[in-house]
Amino acid sequence: MDATVSIGKPWTPNIICSTCARYLRGWLHGKQQSMPFALPMIWNEQENHVSDCYFCLTKLAGFSSKTRHKIRYADVKSVCKPVLHTADMVPPAFPTTIQGVTHSASTISSFSKESKGDSDFEMENRKPHLLCQADLNDLVRDLNLSKIKAELLGSRLQQWNLLHESTRISVYRKRHNDFSSFYKSEGNLTYCDDVEGLMNQLGNKYSSKQWRLFIDSSKSSLKAVLLHNSNKKKSVPIAHGSNINETYDDLSNVLLKIQYEKHCWNICADLKVVGILLGMQSGYTKYCCFLCEWDSRARDKHYKQKVWGKRTKFVPGLKNVSRIPLVDPNKIFLPPLHIKLGLMKNFVKALDKSGAGFKHLEKLFPKISAAKLNEGIFVGPDVRKVIADSQFISKLSHVQRNAWLSFVDVINRFLGNTRAENYTAIVTKLINDFQAAGCKMSLKIHFLDSHIDFFAPNLGDVSDEHGERFHQEIKEMEIRYQGKQSVNMLADYCWTIQRDNPNEIFKRKKSN
Repeated sequence: MDATVSIGKPWTPNIICSTCARYLRGWLHGKQQSMPFALPMIWNEQENHVSDCYFCLTKLAGFSSKTRHKIRYADVKSVCKPVLHTADMVPPAFPTTIQGVTHSASTISSFSKESKGDSDFEMENRKPHLLCQADLNDLVRDLNLSKIKAELLGSRLQQWNLLHESTRISVYRKRHNDFSSFYKSEGNLTYCDDVEGLMNQLGNKYSSKQWRLFIDSSKSSLKAVLLHNSNKKKSVPIAHGSNINETYDDLSNVLLKIQYEKHCWNICADLKVVGILLGMQSGYTKYCCFLCEWDSRARDKHYKQKVWGKRTKFVPGLKNVSRIPLVDPNKIFLPPLHIKLGLMKNFVKALDKSGAGFKHLEKLFPKISAAKLNEGIFVGPDVRKVIADSQFISKLSHVQRNAWLSFVDVINRFLGNTRAENYTAIVTKLINDFQAAGCKMSLKIHFLDSHIDFFAPNLGDVSDEHGERFHQEIKEMEIRYQGKQSVNMLADYCWTIQRDNPNEIFKRKKSN
């Protein structure tokens, strides 16, 4: 039963072993009438590790629980061993008061912060903080609770007398009412017909130039979301369609319902949706670029010809244009996340499937199917995992290593929040290294090669990654409503992105 004490504060130990701590707590709460030691073990800083180190001179190896009584603990001047009770050192009496305060269940818990020898100590105000309506609302939002669980949490706090008398818990049953009037439903499509009013209700000063429209679909639904251009505000859903696919007619109907011609937002979406919005044919077509007449099948010209004829007209029936464009091509933001995934796909497809690099990817992602690995189909977290893996680069050949390093450099210094001054040279090096590694030219590589000036100045501010995050945020909400009452679902989601106390956002503390 050893205890350690700091010489700087002799009135209480700074570090104490678990056995001593258990005895001390029991004695403090009146369960342990006496402590087994009169003085704890005191540790001083040793002069050296040869003749004055208690740990170096005490040999513990080779002893078991049955033979530990034979251990000989070193006697050094830097350590004062514990002293048992004697006639001169009687067990201390259990204190009944501390600075005139009688011990109780509330004062015992704060004993570690009190001492007669600490003249600077002042008794803290231990009164509980009663949650007002705004505090409880933000707590429910931080915990992402449903209406039922929010009401359950409120009732428990009310039973424990932790709510202010003005706080009401029944408001969560109708918490969507403030936003449901801004949404309408027509068939499988739910849409907002008053975007400006919705933004004002959320407390946002609305300007169409500060927001971009993200359109994408999952397995079960199509979503249209407004993303803030600097990503400082929450995403606002303005359309949700159950069992609606990414087709020209469906997207045309969505743009009509949300009054796109009135707001004219910039578009942020993957290249498939961009092609549909511009009336282009889907699939592997010859002229798939909406900016120029790049021939995707002229492989002998890829990596050689950089400038192609500019696409000036979208005439149905010519150059793989099938419909009249729904949006202006100049309103398109090229998607940095999907371009990043496209580069990763081309790099993996160029790897030797029997080589050490591809074999390492199979070990790194055992749950991804062989078909997806062969095609290089990854998501954002997978790419970050490969970048963070220090062994992957050692498995690559010299040419593959150069291509991989160029890819990582483009991600960090061009496709994110930071754009290097020599970004053109960085992208050019990527193109050359990918060509040397045997990567085929794709549409996404073509944009980097021929249309680097079309990219936004700060791709982090207009990234499609924030739209993909919205998929994850609303996924749980879709499970709650099970595809029904989409008006209430979108209105309920809008309630969750509000803040009654915008300046008080609590974050989880990192563990030491």
